[in-house]
Amino acid sequence: MDEKTLLRLARTHGTPLVVVDHKKLRENYGQFRKHLPRVQAYYAVKANSAPEIVKTFHEGGASFDVASMAEFLTVYENVKDWSDEKRQAFIWDRVIYANPIKATATLEELNQYKPLVTYDNHEEVIKIAKHAPNAGLVLRLRVPNTGSMVELSSKFGADPGEAVDLIAFAHNNKLEVEGLSFHVGSQCTNVQNYIQALHLASSVVAEAKARGYNLKLLDIGGGFPADYDDNVPTFKTFVKAINQELDRLFPQPFEILAEPGRFLVASAATAIVQIIGKAVRGGKLCYYVNDGVYHTFSGIIFDHCQYPLKSFKNGPTQLCSVFGPTCDALDTLSLVEQLPDLELGDYVYAQNIGAYSAASSTYFNGFPPAKVVHINQ
Repeated sequence: MDEKTLLRLARTHGTPLVVVDHKKLRENYGQFRKHLPRVQAYYAVKANSAPEIVKTFHEGGASFDVASMAEFLTVYENVKDWSDEKRQAFIWDRVIYANPIKATATLEELNQYKPLVTYDNHEEVIKIAKHAPNAGLVLRLRVPNTGSMVELSSKFGADPGEAVDLIAFAHNNKLEVEGLSFHVGSQCTNVQNYIQALHLASSVVAEAKARGYNLKLLDIGGGFPADYDDNVPTFKTFVKAINQELDRLFPQPFEILAEPGRFLVASAATAIVQIIGKAVRGGKLCYYVNDGVYHTFSGIIFDHCQYPLKSFKNGPTQLCSVFGPTCDALDTLSLVEQLPDLELGDYVYAQNIGAYSAASSTYFNGFPPAKVVHINQ
């Protein structure tokens, strides 16, 4: 988005403002499909659950990874008026409930939809067999998360050594295990995480087959890195080795899924904020803006992410601090920002803020989340 458009939208809608460009969403989805041609993209709704975003991906042919009933129903809204047969086929083929731990009430509500769900332990099998016997299962493996910005392996995933026993246990409880899944950690720039995970999964598939269980799908999870800075490899380069190993280890007709979230939405949104205060503290210029870490910039806390601020004004810059609007000192956007001399009411903006930002925004201190405007729908 060019600065002229951003300024016009800020003046029209006020700030704090988040602008989501659906043209960029479609471009990102197209890039994913182009460079991972065998992989069906299941958009990870948790990255940004805005119904408008889900609708755009649905219209573009995407599938969906959901992790709560609220996310499932956001997707379901797009198919609720279809015939029962067509709708059920979509849910089975195009939706995965990829939260390995599910409350009993959730399973009971899910059962009517006959979904595909993940699991990683014996207790979950017992729950699913009792409360959602119509579900299909995918076993999530624990794999290395080395170098990923957000580590997930400590919370989820079965040890590969116990994987086939868990598949057998599910079958003994009259449940069908369709395949395997893994997650290498969010914002993964170490492609070897994927390669090692693919090798582990291949070994499990072979052992399962030897014991009479024929798996037919592999969900390679998310983690595909957004282009936050120059240290992130291009997507085309990053996935080249993944494609080669998929073809070697999991030849067709083995079905391959993935759960991209950040890669699809991060670069599609820009936050625009306004200078509401200005002070010099300890000889350092401090700006106060009307959005912060309890709102759109929550990814600084929850996602270990930084969002460099840019000014619409040119001129010499200086090192400064930027704080959010709340009374909490934790509400700090940056202590090392480079910005020009700005006045009260001036705007600054942050790009690449579409993932894990508005999704975890709050009403802390009485400040509401930023307004969201969708363009190029």
